[in-house]
Amino acid sequence: MSHAAPAKVLRPVPADARDGTVMGDYMNWLERQHRLSFEDYDDLYRWSVEKLEEFWQSIWDFFEVRSHAPHSDVLADASMPGATWFPGATLNWAEHALRPHGDPDGLALIERTQTRAPQDTTRARLADLVARARAGLQRLGVQEGDRVVAYLPNITETAVAYLATISLGAVWASCAPEFGHRAVVDRFAQIEPKVLLVVPGYVYGDKHVDRRAEVEAIRDGLPTVEHVVCVPYGGDGVADSVAWDSLVATPGPLEFAAVPFDHPMVVLFTSGTTGRPKPIVHGHGGLLLEQLKSQGLMWDLRVDDRLLWFSTTAWMLWNIVVSALLHGSAAVLVDGNPLHPDLTEQWRLAEEVGATLVGLSPGYAMACRKAGIRPTELFDLSAVRQIGCAGAPLAPSGFEWIVEQFGQYVLLNVGSGGTDVCTGIVSASPLQPVYAGEMSGNVLGVDAASLDPDGRPVVGELGELVITQPMPSMPVGFWGDRDGARYREAYFDMYPGVWRMGDWARYSDSGSVVITGRSDATLNRGGVRIGTADLYSAVEELPEISDSLVVHLEDPDGGPGELTLYVVPSGADLDDALRARIRSSIRAELSPRHVPDRIRAVEAIPRGRTGKKLEVPVKRILLGADPDTVASRDSLLDPDALTPFVREAAERR
Repeated sequence: MSHAAPAKVLRPVPADARDGTVMGDYMNWLERQHRLSFEDYDDLYRWSVEKLEEFWQSIWDFFEVRSHAPHSDVLADASMPGATWFPGATLNWAEHALRPHGDPDGLALIERTQTRAPQDTTRARLADLVARARAGLQRLGVQEGDRVVAYLPNITETAVAYLATISLGAVWASCAPEFGHRAVVDRFAQIEPKVLLVVPGYVYGDKHVDRRAEVEAIRDGLPTVEHVVCVPYGGDGVADSVAWDSLVATPGPLEFAAVPFDHPMVVLFTSGTTGRPKPIVHGHGGLLLEQLKSQGLMWDLRVDDRLLWFSTTAWMLWNIVVSALLHGSAAVLVDGNPLHPDLTEQWRLAEEVGATLVGLSPGYAMACRKAGIRPTELFDLSAVRQIGCAGAPLAPSGFEWIVEQFGQYVLLNVGSGGTDVCTGIVSASPLQPVYAGEMSGNVLGVDAASLDPDGRPVVGELGELVITQPMPSMPVGFWGDRDGARYREAYFDMYPGVWRMGDWARYSDSGSVVITGRSDATLNRGGVRIGTADLYSAVEELPEISDSLVVHLEDPDGGPGELTLYVVPSGADLDDALRARIRSSIRAELSPRHVPDRIRAVEAIPRGRTGKKLEVPVKRILLGADPDTVASRDSLLDPDALTPFVREAAERR
């Protein structure tokens, strides 16, 4: 086994880290209630995975989960797949999101869009709207177990409909309206919805986008839909639909169906960039406990905090933003072009809404750094206590830039998780140090590690990121996967009984971790493996390069294969001099083996709508796969970004 020390500490654990944080309150509560004393985060983490049942029962108790019927066990069956959590318990996620938190006139939702004027919704008003929407859905025939789907942006009505659907024990799924009809039907048709909510359009930056034709095509592709509800947003309405104002016109009681712990609550879809989108079913209890734990203890969310993290309704991050309600925090809902009118827009929004936790994409953070933006000098961001960053690897220089801008009193929390578990797997917390280029460690209750191909734990070298014990938010299953075969193949094909995330990770001796990209995109030349994120960090630090993607086509005879780097030049031509600088940077920072054989310029790098680079789909296209079976263009940020690779594949043939 190799060993590796963590990187440079950018922010040590403050001496008073337990004072005034939810994590500190939790540790003090454990001492009072259970006579359990923990020296530091590492001590608490070890207990959380060694005494898994005690830990999750403590989360249940500390956050005062309300159950309508008691559970007989915490973890009745620890098998993976098939773990059984809190059998006998009945509850409802929406009941916890809407229970009284502080002042009824305190804000629950803060909406800022480019389509309409700002809207703020108090806790009392939100409860009233949810009760009205709940009654409206019941009039449309929605019952427990029915599916309600939304082709809606990140706005107030979407959150209201989400909560109303969940309160009924019905099942929710959503897609952002920038998706084309084919991508939407590919997802929604799998779960046979009864009600479809839509908008006629939206504004993106300074451009109005009409979606009425897409709505009609979606309706035609979903024969089980009995009613279409149109939210008045970005247009004049949709034919043959129920108006949102009509849906919420009549008051109703705010009630909650008491459903089993693993009752389906939401279906989240994978990106659709490596095949047909998988419909991942998450249950009420699993999401409730995970979001109470992660957003409470790791993100330190409290009553009257304000969570701003740009997301569309197609990404699991949207569900996490709305889960701020579980803590009495306000969810900031943002729709439109996050870079309009310029790169400072997200920082301006943070100032306007008084955000206490601001989430960033790594790409946005690095773009701000390259542009020389100094957010704390431009805006009053004094309310910010924590900066979150997720969605892709963040280069060490990105870590250093954020800490430099905000100082050590603001926690930089870089994490990684996934739609599959709808939570974080590795991240930071107020009681962990922040390292340059490395995530601080495993999240409480997540027994994650890195394994070699033979299933042995490795430290200091790359391996498959795995979870070796069950988590409550591991999916109930895939919709329609009656025998569980598709589910087992997705997560348990390599290591029986051990969950494999599909990410390539390297742990240090102290437990800090680097996620270097998808394991099926890892570069292996001459027996030296590196993650693609390492190469991107070396390339995109160059001011002449704004984006990049690398593809390794292996040699079936065991040779080094062909390594091609595609770059998007930033105001410069890709000439021989720039190619030489790129190769020199890779050679110096990584290894001579990973200097690309070819460097080619493209106009854009293909990305899914969450911003992730499509490394594996591009590789499959270059190897001859049909592009339409590899990646739905409707699921891409820029559908034309695949064209150069399709053309190159044809040339290869």
